[in-house]
Amino acid sequence: MNFHYKAARPDGKIVDGNQEAHSPLEVLTSLGTQGLRPISIKALSGLEQKGIGSKIFGQRITVVDKIFLTKYLGLMLRVGTDLFKAIDILIADFEKPVVKALLIEVRGALEKGQPFYSTFARYPKFFSPVFINLVKAGETSGNLEQVFNQLTVTLEKQKSLRSRLIGAFVYPVMLLVLAFIILLFLVTFAIPKIAGVFEGGGFNPPLFSRVVFALGNFLNAHIIITLLVVFGTIVGGAFFLFRSAAGHRFIQWTLNTTPVIKTLIRKLAIQRFATTLGSLMKSGLPILDALEITADAVGHEETGNGLRRIARQGISRGSTIGDAFRKEAIFPSVVTNLVAISERAGHLGEILDTLAEFYESEIDGQIKTVVSFVEPIMLLGIGLVVGLIALSIIVPIYQLVGQF
Repeated sequence: MNFHYKAARPDGKIVDGNQEAHSPLEVLTSLGTQGLRPISIKALSGLEQKGIGSKIFGQRITVVDKIFLTKYLGLMLRVGTDLFKAIDILIADFEKPVVKALLIEVRGALEKGQPFYSTFARYPKFFSPVFINLVKAGETSGNLEQVFNQLTVTLEKQKSLRSRLIGAFVYPVMLLVLAFIILLFLVTFAIPKIAGVFEGGGFNPPLFSRVVFALGNFLNAHIIITLLVVFGTIVGGAFFLFRSAAGHRFIQWTLNTTPVIKTLIRKLAIQRFATTLGSLMKSGLPILDALEITADAVGHEETGNGLRRIARQGISRGSTIGDAFRKEAIFPSVVTNLVAISERAGHLGEILDTLAEFYESEIDGQIKTVVSFVEPIMLLGIGLVVGLIALSIIVPIYQLVGQF
């Protein structure tokens, strides 16, 4: 069993740590042999021992979890609850083990005198550099309540935008899956039966009909292998595209070269830039640090590289923010002009918020354009395949009827 202890050294300094032992008495004996005076000994629960790094029960900290966390921490700080008490309340309220473990770890870090943000920084898989740096800035400036409220708004916007993107492509994906099932049924079951009718009548269909019939007979005879190959191809393709560096580069190249879609990707990147940089600047982070963090958060290589050049080759060498932005062609003129004007007026953070809202509405319109672009292409492809199958059946029937 694992125990957490606090003890005093001979010079009065307090130390703490974890120790594996069969009982508290064994821990007391061990501390005594080290010349330590025990203050407290507590048996650790399974969650406290594992922490969140072990992905308890395979769970993850979702955007919804983070929204709940920031919203209620901000609310409790606003009504005057101290941070320790607020975390204790959240530990009692949260039922999700992975979040409860995180909060227990946060409380333990605070008890040791570590910064509040340090626990979040240990889990970059769950918390972005933007989240961590905003919390760090709020803790340093004493504005944690404002930062939590700001994070809540930002996370809710991200969730809303993601939901709209997913919702827009639900119908095309369902259409594609349904078309695949229908085509699989036609090729593996319907066509072999029709092919059998022609073979039984001694009629020799045209070449392209024989090719389709042969493919249908083969798939029908090896249906299990066919399904396994299809499933393996889908899983393997997904793994290659989303888990490998080469797959990631291929996705980026495809998205950045496909008409209509590349416009949506760039607008998404600019919206993330405006939201992230605005939040970081309002939290008091220096402009150079804010630009570097934003460059990593936009999720678009060209935009990220442009922001790094603005920071490293422009502002750090004495250029104004507006002049540095004007040198980067990746940013539309509306963005560079507003940045330059707001810099002179001293309202850059507010203008960035306005830009983020403007591009959110632009993204909504672009999503509709992308869907209206994708759906006809999908329908055309499905129609061509179905038409080929139909012709492979109709043409032999027409020829057969013409012989009588």
